[in-house]
Amino acid sequence: MSELRFDGRVAVITGGGRGLGRAHALLLAKRGCKVVVNDPGVSMAGDPTDEAPAAALVAEIKAAGGEAIASTDSVATPAGGKAIVEAALDTWGRIDIMIHSAGNVRKLTIADLDYADFEAILDVHLRGAFHVAKPALAAMSAAGYGRMVFTSSINGLYGKSEAAPYSTAKAGMIGLSHSIGIEGAPFGVASNVIVPAAVTRMSANVDTSQFPPMDPDMVAPAVAYLCHDSCTLTGEMLVAMGGRVARAWVAESPGVYRPQWTIEDIAADLDRIRDTSDPVIFPPVPDGQLDHLLYGFAMARKG
Repeated sequence: MSELRFDGRVAVITGGGRGLGRAHALLLAKRGCKVVVNDPGVSMAGDPTDEAPAAALVAEIKAAGGEAIASTDSVATPAGGKAIVEAALDTWGRIDIMIHSAGNVRKLTIADLDYADFEAILDVHLRGAFHVAKPALAAMSAAGYGRMVFTSSINGLYGKSEAAPYSTAKAGMIGLSHSIGIEGAPFGVASNVIVPAAVTRMSANVDTSQFPPMDPDMVAPAVAYLCHDSCTLTGEMLVAMGGRVARAWVAESPGVYRPQWTIEDIAADLDRIRDTSDPVIFPPVPDGQLDHLLYGFAMARKG
């Protein structure tokens, strides 16, 4: 297969100065993409620092012969999201790719969590995704082309102790991406989710001594593929961690139909209700929720 390149394309990468975002930016730039590296340079708690990761990475990309600009706006506000997208439009007149990789974390049990902590996580991960995606979708739809990739997490799929707001935000991002995939399809805009695992600064205080190699650059190829012209996927989720790439999806058991149910009926049929030996899958795009409804309607008609 010939090398998959991004010549002429423009990407916006939130959280692009470090960790996974940095790996994505470096790979896309190496393959010819112009990149807006967005990173305000704050700590994991959102506190200001003296670091300037976006500017440092831009300098590195330029030194290697690539094109990039730095953005230090915050995804946590609508104005910040708009400014990040406008940085691409003002500089290169287009935005073809949007990767939302910005993140923060609070490690607290639900009992110890206060509302400010919860909101701070949603502001960056979930609301941040919307703040950037909304103006990006408008520009991409007008141009008739676009690729979006949202960074979810295995925590979003399965939950995790001491990570309720993070898990909530990462799960919400899946619904956002699927909805963008549906609304963007008529305009040539695809939207997918990456479910990564890598050792980054978010792994602080985690014992990684027994982990296999899990560098961010092991995730970047899957993300870059989802951003490429040749990728036809939309409304999907790819898992990437430690050399493993897989597909994740929402599935249902076939279910059991009765015209009326009692509590005792649920108890009696629980094994059949929960039987996942023959799963039913409704791809989100073009209209998975309608397919879901029609499947249930068909069971009702059969009686």
